[in-house]
Amino acid sequence: MSDGPPGPSRLDGVRLGRLQRHADERGAFRELWRASTFGELSPGDTGATADLMAEPAGGQRFVQANLSTSRPGVLRGLHYHRRQLDYWVVASGRALVALVDVRPLLDGSGPQALVETHDLRADDWVVIPVGVAHGFLALEELELLYLVTNEYDGGDELGFAWDDPAVGVPWPRLAMTADGRPILSDRDRTNPTLADLVARLRG
Repeated sequence: MSDGPPGPSRLDGVRLGRLQRHADERGAFRELWRASTFGELSPGDTGATADLMAEPAGGQRFVQANLSTSRPGVLRGLHYHRRQLDYWVVASGRALVALVDVRPLLDGSGPQALVETHDLRADDWVVIPVGVAHGFLALEELELLYLVTNEYDGGDELGFAWDDPAVGVPWPRLAMTADGRPILSDRDRTNPTLADLVARLRG
């Protein structure tokens, strides 16, 4: 694993980087996010709807922060949103993050989704725009902080199978589980294929 920040993404709107950590004998301080340096959020990246765009703040802002903790071997994904940009920060631990750009399938610009993975560790961050499905595998005890631009209501919680062979995310076989497979939620264990999800979204 490289000690440097994560490399660039080839997926439109995805950004990666690393926080600056200020440490001394007392501990450490990290600035997780600052509006003035983060940059403007576009409607295309956040999936802002017309009613949100009419609000004074334009509907293009972070409105909720969450902290996810996962033990090694837990996989969460692949999840997909139509109205939400995610900003993830690895607070501690290490994760293999999978990004699947579904936009070519939905807009007809390409025959398949674009897939890439990134090995992220403490202080690494990633910005995930609307149209890019995402998931992560905890390679170590993991704390993942994420800011989102849509409050949770359950209506935009879509997803597809983490191991869909037509997508081909290169998840590793795991030494920390008895069968080498990840630990999944009931939801993630029963998600449809990407083809089924795209057919539903187009319909």
